[in-house]
Amino acid sequence: MKSAFTFRAALAASVLVGAAGLVTSCNYLDVEPVALNTTEYTFSTVAGATAAVIGAYDPLSGDQSYGTRVSMYFPYDSDEMIGSPGATDGARRSIARYKSLSTNTEITNPWNTLYQGVERANICIQQIPASELYNGGSPADTAAMHRLHGEALTLRAQYYFELVRNWGDVPAQFTPTVSGQDVFLPNADRAQTLTRLVADLAIAEKLVPWRSNANTSATGERITKGAVKALRARIALYRGGYWLKDLAMVRQPDYLDYYRIARQECLELMNRPTEHNLNPSFLEVFKSINELRSESANEIIFQVGMGGSTAASDSKLGYYNGPRLQFVNGTYGSTQGAVNVVPTYFYAFDSTDTRRDVTITTYTIPNNSNFQSGVALSAITDGKFRRDWRNPPLTGQSNYLNYNWPIIRFADVLLMFAEAENELNGPTAAAQDAFMKVRTRAFGGNQPRATATLTAAGFSLGSKADFFNALVNERLLEFGSEGIRKYDLLRWNLFEAKLAETKANLEKMARNQAPYQNVPQYMYFRTPTTSTVQWVRSFYRPAPATPPSGTTTRVNWRQAIDAAYLANLRPTGTVYSLTLGSTTTTSTSIGSGLAAEYVPGQGKELLPIPSSTLVADPALKQNAGY
Repeated sequence: MKSAFTFRAALAASVLVGAAGLVTSCNYLDVEPVALNTTEYTFSTVAGATAAVIGAYDPLSGDQSYGTRVSMYFPYDSDEMIGSPGATDGARRSIARYKSLSTNTEITNPWNTLYQGVERANICIQQIPASELYNGGSPADTAAMHRLHGEALTLRAQYYFELVRNWGDVPAQFTPTVSGQDVFLPNADRAQTLTRLVADLAIAEKLVPWRSNANTSATGERITKGAVKALRARIALYRGGYWLKDLAMVRQPDYLDYYRIARQECLELMNRPTEHNLNPSFLEVFKSINELRSESANEIIFQVGMGGSTAASDSKLGYYNGPRLQFVNGTYGSTQGAVNVVPTYFYAFDSTDTRRDVTITTYTIPNNSNFQSGVALSAITDGKFRRDWRNPPLTGQSNYLNYNWPIIRFADVLLMFAEAENELNGPTAAAQDAFMKVRTRAFGGNQPRATATLTAAGFSLGSKADFFNALVNERLLEFGSEGIRKYDLLRWNLFEAKLAETKANLEKMARNQAPYQNVPQYMYFRTPTTSTVQWVRSFYRPAPATPPSGTTTRVNWRQAIDAAYLANLRPTGTVYSLTLGSTTTTSTSIGSGLAAEYVPGQGKELLPIPSSTLVADPALKQNAGY
């Protein structure tokens, strides 16, 4: 087990004793009675307060939070990934297809879990400054209590940020719920909520140490100053962006103030390269997660620690998503491979961009085989979390691989700085330098190639508008399957346009039209003899008239983007006809494809507030469109 798990494992028992006694809510408004002296005793020592704060970290992990639902259900569908292809089912596929129900337990349970995190953080935020140790202890104890206070403030901000960006105007309470009190909380204006979070994080960053001074083996799993600054920048940009309000996208008039905050926080982080920096290798960033070890450059600024192989504390990263591994008797166990890549996303990458083959997998491993086999373009999957990359391998049928979820990376800091600088001052040399650092890393450090391929793809950095368009594309390439893209598009007010553009491009691909005219109809791979699939030809040249020589297997690469595939990009029951040459094929949609049930103007970009919460809280109103 990697050393970082020490953070969670060593404190597991104290979490249950110290924090579970504080709040064991199953509904966000319900709190079990807590004796005042028990609470005071918990926070009378650094060890007790630490256990309570670890209890506030705890809801980040597990199936109902970043272990599965928040990380792999809520961010899709988008123009990069398709979440669990299939028709709406009242559960995860309804979320992906934008036809959610307020009775969906895949929505209700994460809602309750995130509010449980808020309540635990609220208790810590109230009680830690009231402890005698906070101002009157030894220097070491006082510093420890200040750090814990800053961590709790940051955790509350993270929980509320996740609630706001998924549900909009949510109830916002910043003190613990009093036992036995009837609490009816109305929808809070998210502008006010986000403003409060940004202010709280300004306090938190003064309380926590930089990672180099943190004296912890839990690299990235405990909040340090870099994490607070990065998260403050992220929330500030969200506060400065667009959001859905009563079926319309709106933006606050003071938005530039928040771009200034984001710019400054990122700049301060960039000026501390010994704390956090880009890893020279994009692959290494994600291999470190899959190999259960620390990442050398501290690019991962904050990640959710997973472990314990349980639904409450671990993650299904690499089992629920990643390549489909179908065998059970070999080195690895099986996986679901439930997150598919949008075919046009594969071709958004230049062939020499090293991010493509990390972010996307083009293979499966069949039953009782140790060899990879190629798959069609319609079946490619995300690849940053893979069971077959795990070291040590995990055999058997366990769904939990101990993979951490990266909340924020230094690459995001650079691109947030570039975005804020461009918005405030245009594409200055500083903005271009930050942008190009990320892109150059993707091309193995070859800046001329990074620049040439950017130009070849039709992007430039010359004007404010051009720079923004290039940045929108670069964030697409850099953060695929990290739960970022959908929320970026929403805050830019580009969600509707990018989905429509992607569906139009998929039709161009099926028709062999520019810019997809060179996408091969078929691909071939050699009969598996090694653990890595061996594609015979380029993904960027038309298929040959005759199969390549030697023993190969044909895959219907582009041919899989057919009439049925395109029909299923549309609402259920839609009849669609595709004409290729002299052949017309007609298909009726079952609504199983990319954002199939999404209709602009219906408010489905936000999730519905759970019906059970609406029953419990009569002051709360449902989101528009539900």
